[in-house]
Amino acid sequence: MSEVKDEKKKEAKPAKVEGEKKSTGKREKATLANSVKVTAAGELKVSPGYAVRMEEHYQKNVVPALMKQFGFKSSMQVPRFEKIVVNCAVKEAIGNPKVLDSTMNDIMAITGQKPILTRAKKAIAAFKVRKGNAVAVAVTLRRARMFEFYDRLISISMPRVRDFKGVSPKSFDGRGNYSLGVREQIIFPEVNYDLVDKVRGLTITIVTTANNNEHARALLAEMGMPFRK
Repeated sequence: MSEVKDEKKKEAKPAKVEGEKKSTGKREKATLANSVKVTAAGELKVSPGYAVRMEEHYQKNVVPALMKQFGFKSSMQVPRFEKIVVNCAVKEAIGNPKVLDSTMNDIMAITGQKPILTRAKKAIAAFKVRKGNAVAVAVTLRRARMFEFYDRLISISMPRVRDFKGVSPKSFDGRGNYSLGVREQIIFPEVNYDLVDKVRGLTITIVTTANNNEHARALLAEMGMPFRK
């Protein structure tokens, strides 16, 4: 009887497949395009480990180019993008806070991330602004979402601007950060023009790890920023 039981146990045990990996319980890194999904709320969901096109371009092309140009001995010395901040000031919100809802929907569609309200830190009597009033909408993008937004900005949105001749090469703050203004949010194809209540401008700030304007300008140029000549 014991021999029969032992044979049944051996038959019940699944055969080991050659080359099969043991499950570690950890989520495997995603490498396919379907790793980027949009939720019902319009928020962009990026699976961990998904490498976007602009991020791969930075690793394969920008890093070697800047190391050669400035003589960096290590790839860790090469400046990189730290974050991108998208801000939209809404003056009408002082008298009508409901207009912020439309602006938040536009920014969320553009960036793929839920924005936050920026409130006034102090009262300004001349503009009828009280301390704590919501006056703007802002989003801070990092990692994959940051590269995804930057790619769409320079590849799709900027070319849609009429008579576009490039952006200013002088809009650096001396610490390696670059800011540019967008006059109309409708240049982004993600925005539904029929639902726009008013055309508004945006301020986009690209924060880098560069120590000076020269390194930051070279970084952005290698990343495809269309500077005006």
